[in-house]
Formats: sequence, structure tokens, C-alpha cells
Amino acid sequence: MTTSSAHVTWAEADARRIHRQFLDEPADAGPADVAAAMLGAHAQVLSAAELSLSLRIAGATRADVRAALWQDRSLVKTYGPRGTLHLLPAADLALWTGALSALPAGRSGHPEHVRLTAAQTDEVVAAIGDALAGAELTVDELTDAIVERTGPWAGERVMEAFQDKWPRWRQATATAAHRGVLCFGANRGRKVTYTNPGVRPMAGPAGLGELVERYLRAYGPADSQHFATWLAAPAGWARDLFAALAGEGRIEELGFEDGTGWVVAGDTEFPAEPARGVRLLPYFDAFGIASQPRARLFPGRASARALAGGQAGNFPLLLVDGEVAGVWHQRRSGKRIAVTVEPLKPLSARRLRALEHEAARVGEALEGAAELTVGRVAVGPHA
Repeated sequence: MTTSSAHVTWAEADARRIHRQFLDEPADAGPADVAAAMLGAHAQVLSAAELSLSLRIAGATRADVRAALWQDRSLVKTYGPRGTLHLLPAADLALWTGALSALPAGRSGHPEHVRLTAAQTDEVVAAIGDALAGAELTVDELTDAIVERTGPWAGERVMEAFQDKWPRWRQATATAAHRGVLCFGANRGRKVTYTNPGVRPMAGPAGLGELVERYLRAYGPADSQHFATWLAAPAGWARDLFAALAGEGRIEELGFEDGTGWVVAGDTEFPAEPARGVRLLPYFDAFGIASQPRARLFPGRASARALAGGQAGNFPLLLVDGEVAGVWHQRRSGKRIAVTVEPLKPLSARRLRALEHEAARVGEALEGAAELTVGRVAVGPHA
């Protein structure tokens, strides 16, 4: 049952987000469709992205996600929001590249003698697109190809990185992805490869408008600051973007909690019942990162236990009735998957049974057998 309202409570917003994230009922859909609804699965830890997607799909396993990524290519691994790795639907890549390439350029953190100029960046991106067309190249192979097309300056190992130095061109990697000429190919043994997805980015204004609407359908009501935080974009720029879209009648403002929030125009139906159930979300799950206000999703002790310096994603989350109620960790040994869950307060017998079912589902999704322990999680936050 749904209701239409000009003022939305946290419980109503949370229940709608839970439903649209397939966290109440698993989807009868493929990984690409689910990734579209989530606005991408964070893939800095690829195994966590596989679990985020497969847990939202009825009967799915990580093998289904891998098939979508490397066989039918309905998913693409590339640089998404905040410049971090995501699994995005291939069908939406024109939208994503159009929107992300239109974001205001941030100030480079590299010293001046390392930094690429705007002209050099354009030259490197063109070289990347040419070298990767119809090919999958390792970093070393791509470096050679870029240097051949631009000159030795692009391959100079001047970027500090992980007790090593990377070639200068690598600071343009995310830019190349956002301009539609680079994404990840299948690993070659233990080596990463890149390829050219051959996508033409959507016009920037159209891409940004569509991205705001998709964000608000997934996580609204939300304000422009929430969107800016999710995208790692300037707050003033996001405020102006929302004002422009409101002026076009594409988004509308509702009362939300003690303030206001935006939704897509006409998208004002919310569940009448609050979220119910027990769910386990892996590292960097999109719901935990994007749902705002964060103080409501991580109430009380959850803020101190499940956030790392205020940052979401660094702990796998136990959700109880749509809010963070603990953390968990899994350790694999062959087919055995030890799942340890640390609730912040005791769980009722009914919720313990639900947790057992959810842990078993984690095991199935990871193609193993889960063994549940309720107790302290000793593992610290993911870096």
C-alpha cells in the first residue's frame, strides 16, 4: 500500500529506498537492471560489488554477476561517481560518461612538475582511445602505446603511488573513462587490462539532468547537498543544477523530516508501512553510502560503530528494519564461509531466525556454505 504526501517522514523515505533497492524483495531481473536501480555497484573491492548485486536478485550468485561483466558485457567495470570503480550497466554508459565528463573540474593534487596540462590531458585521452580501440591492453602495454602516440613525457614515472612511481599519463585514467574511451577489460592472469567501450557520451546537460532524476528516484527525497556529497561535486554547483531542473518542472520539493527534499516531479508515492526485515550488506554497498540523512540511517551507536570517521562503506552493515543495527564480516576457507555478525543490541528470536536465513543467502551468493556466529567483529574498517 502506498500514500501520496507533500510531507515525507524518514520512515516513509527509508521504506521506499529499501523497496527500490530490492532490499525487501529480491528482484526477478538481471545484474545490469539491478545495477541501474542502485546507480551502480561500488567495485573498489570487486567481490563486494558481486555480493551487492547478487543479494538483490532472486537465486543469483557471484557467477551470474561475473557472466554479466565478462561474458555478455551487460555490465561494465569503470570509473563512476566520486572517481571510484563501479559496475555500471553498459546500456547506461552514454548517460554516465556524459554526466561525469560534465562535472566541474577539481583542482589537481599533483605537484606542478607532475601535473598534466589541459592540452596534455586531451592528447593522452585521444591516445588512450586510439590505442584501446578493439584491444585489451595491460598498463605496461598501454603506457608503451601512449608514449608512441604522444612522446616520452607521458610515460615519465613521476606519480607517487603505493611505494612506487606511476607514469604521468595515469592521472588521466578517470578522465578517459568519463569521456567514454576507457573501461576495464578482463584480467589477464593477475594483470588488469583496459579496453575502449566505444561509447559516445550523452551531451553534458542532458546527462546531468537524467542523473539527478535517477538519483532522486533511488534516494529521494534528497537535497542538492546530498547529491553533491554522493557525486563528490561542489555544493554550489549542485544547488544551481537543482534550481535549473526545478525551473524546468523536472523536480519538485517536498517537506522531509524537519526540512525539505527533492523528488522527481510527480514521484510522490511512498509506502504506508515502514521497512521490515534483516539484511546483510557488504563493504561499500550503494544503499549505505548514498542514503541520507546519514544520522537517521546510522542512529545512535551505529554512527560510532559502523562509520569510519563519518565515512560510510568501510564496514559491512547489518540492517534491521531499514536502519543500521550492527556490522559483520565474512571469512572464506574453501567452500566454508564463516559469517560473524555483531548486533548493537540483542536480537529477538524472530530476528535471529531471519539473520540465519540472510547469512545462508550470503553463502549461496558466494557459492559456498555459511556458518553464522553472533559475536564481536574484530576486523577494523576497510581502507
